[in-house]
Amino acid sequence: MAAASPVSFDDVRAAAARLAGIAHRTPVLTSRTLDSLVGAEVFVKCENFQRVGAFKFRGAYNAAAQLTPAQLAKGVAAYSSGNHAQATALAARELGTSAVILMPEDAPRSKREATAGYGAEIVTYDRYTEDRTALGEALAEDRGLALIPPYDHPHVIAGQGTAALELLEDTGDLDALLVPVGGGGLIAGSATAATALCPRIRVIGVEPEAGDDTKRSLEQGERVTIPVPRTIADGQALDTPGALTFPVNQRLVDAVALVGDDEIVDAMRFAFERLKIVLEPSGASALAALMAGRIDNPPRRIGVIASGGNIDSERFAALLGR
Repeated sequence: MAAASPVSFDDVRAAAARLAGIAHRTPVLTSRTLDSLVGAEVFVKCENFQRVGAFKFRGAYNAAAQLTPAQLAKGVAAYSSGNHAQATALAARELGTSAVILMPEDAPRSKREATAGYGAEIVTYDRYTEDRTALGEALAEDRGLALIPPYDHPHVIAGQGTAALELLEDTGDLDALLVPVGGGGLIAGSATAATALCPRIRVIGVEPEAGDDTKRSLEQGERVTIPVPRTIADGQALDTPGALTFPVNQRLVDAVALVGDDEIVDAMRFAFERLKIVLEPSGASALAALMAGRIDNPPRRIGVIASGGNIDSERFAALLGR
């Protein structure tokens, strides 16, 4: 018998109720130019307009809001390359507690500054030589803090699933849903919601070519670890899928497409020039896969989650000028 899923559709709906009035209900954009380019009707869920500029606030707040008063009194901890860091810091501030965040030394400056701006203490590490999960767990234990992981937590997964829930509420049935994949929390939650609302939907993950750990893992039927990838999509620079997220994605995700860094930049440029929105590389990867023809036989109605827009002006200009 298959193990029970750590997250149900009821959990996603409960998260949506918990987030109501706290998280933004982000807009869904359409573009006739984009539709013509890909030969389908495309609906872009703009999580770059979410609080902290990314979908991560949904999961972080949903998890932090379910801590006990005693846990909140001691504070929370997280480890993240940037968006979950900001999300946990803001969630902690909203709930009247403190946050300590472990971030890689090479995290984008704008993300570190924003995390500190929300009141969090930042501790750094080397993402290429140190194990952030082990460091984060030790940090939380040493200080007596409640750890909110970036994806491997049922409440985090459920919170992330509210993005797809909103999208389908706004658009009606879709034939496919494209979701960026890092640790797998966004796609696990989104697939839980999407397949419950629209059983025939194809859920397709998108990873950078250099960071194809989920694609390899799904193909091999078990979690695979790769060298920490070097890609402009820093939010997707992970070496292995989550222990909780992977079984969900094994069951619900139909395929994983890969995109190159140059294709991601092309999607960022298109989003800026034609959709009039700013996306960070990770936030543009699902759009990039669609625009670059990486989706086999694209169906008629496609949802795309644009997962975040946290990028500073200098890096944005440098990437688009390359």
